[in-house]
Amino acid sequence: MVRKIKAKLVLRLRAEGFTGRQIAAQGMSRTSVAAVIEAADREGIGWDDVAELEEADVYARLFPGRGEHESVHAQPDWDGVHRELARVGVTLKLLHGEYVDACRAAGSTAMGYDRFCKTYQRHVLIAGAASRVGHKAAQSVEVDWSGKTMQLTDPATGQRTRVFLFVGTLPFSRYAFVEPTLDMRQDSWLRAHVSMFDWFSGSVPRVVPDNLKTGVISHPAEGEVVLNDAYRELAAHYCPAVLPGRVKKPKDKASVEGTVGNIATWVIASLRDRQFASLPELRAAVYERVAAYNAEPFQKRQGSRLGVFEAEEKPLLRPLPAVPFEISRWAYGRRVQKNGHVVFERNFYSVPYPHIGRSVDLRVTDSTLEVFAGDQRLTSHLLAPVGVVNAYRTHDADLPDGLRYRQWDAERVREWAGRIGEDTTTVVNRIFESVPVDEQGLDAALAVLRMTRRYSAARVEAAAGIALASRVRSPRYAHLRPILETNQDDPGGRDVWSTPATASEPAGYVRGADYYAGGVR
Repeated sequence: MVRKIKAKLVLRLRAEGFTGRQIAAQGMSRTSVAAVIEAADREGIGWDDVAELEEADVYARLFPGRGEHESVHAQPDWDGVHRELARVGVTLKLLHGEYVDACRAAGSTAMGYDRFCKTYQRHVLIAGAASRVGHKAAQSVEVDWSGKTMQLTDPATGQRTRVFLFVGTLPFSRYAFVEPTLDMRQDSWLRAHVSMFDWFSGSVPRVVPDNLKTGVISHPAEGEVVLNDAYRELAAHYCPAVLPGRVKKPKDKASVEGTVGNIATWVIASLRDRQFASLPELRAAVYERVAAYNAEPFQKRQGSRLGVFEAEEKPLLRPLPAVPFEISRWAYGRRVQKNGHVVFERNFYSVPYPHIGRSVDLRVTDSTLEVFAGDQRLTSHLLAPVGVVNAYRTHDADLPDGLRYRQWDAERVREWAGRIGEDTTTVVNRIFESVPVDEQGLDAALAVLRMTRRYSAARVEAAAGIALASRVRSPRYAHLRPILETNQDDPGGRDVWSTPATASEPAGYVRGADYYAGGVR
């Protein structure tokens, strides 16, 4: 066909003295070469007239209107087709069917599916847009760590600290996010995800990470992917499915791999001459550079990452949960004590009393502690502040009615001592007086009172009286136990050295100086 003739080449070779036969020897038919020469002579066009023109313009001057025709098929709104393809579940096959139905209703001729697809791809090329066949808007986010790192510099010592960069990218718009962290551990990995979703102001159905142990325990060639507990909780909170890329298949997350390379220039290289003393300072600078990167116009298509994200992708993102995700850790197999509490870091948290004696699991965040029996959540408490020990967090609903299940405090201990006797009450009061806060005396006071489980209340009361008559200002369990074990509370069973002191003898029941001097055997 004449349209395939390189008309500009024919005119250049003719100007150089080539004959028609010699020009045709360059791979063109003699008929086509003759048609170009005839048209040039008819229009009075020479090489000098077309030397600066494009090939298509030369052809149009030699053969005006040739090859141009109007399609007999009705043309859809290709911009509208392009917009619709960004929506979830919309395919070219579906849009072609709707286009055919509209043509039938209007009585016009519809093009076939093959021509429909090819014409759409030609529209994409002409408009400079990205095809929607590969990625859907607001459907996935790809995440990874950047291989290149940055540094913090201590202004006083000059010591440098390595900073890692977490990168997330929405494949549809290529809208990017970067978060600097001090390490690549699981907590940093999870916090970076939380910051990323806040940056996007929404979430997506799929997250495509690498196979790092901070998120993925195993990714077998056959079978299900196994995520660690913390990453699975984060995914459940924001509702995406975690679909890691295949091992050693970087093309499964090609968008974030490309963004990582661009970040090296836009963030790391552009900030190379600046020094940062703190992570918040560095984070602010990184966010500023990432915002500039997202606003930079595309090279091969219209708009920018920010423009496509704001106009086409952001409205389709899933809304964020009302409560932000809290990073947690688990403590498994903690037994509920007889007092209805479970111990965590030397503090006590109540559990519903039917679970006394059973093993439970604890989920601990920065502010709360939750108790689970399998998948059932039993109760939750505010976490005791750092540095606090022997503190009780008790819900009245967790314990049954009755004094037996009341929380132990100084008032309850004194009530018990009062039921035993005055001397026992005095011992308990002196124990509490000897400590800065009552909680520190609970164990010592209870140790005295629990002796009534082995000895009678009368004997404990008598032993308390003997101990108070001694030189010890604040008797404890260690002072009362020998009295009871040796029956010193029995007036008929006391030894000479343990008899209550007279006015001329040292007070107390401890052996005196005469004994150790050899006077008594």
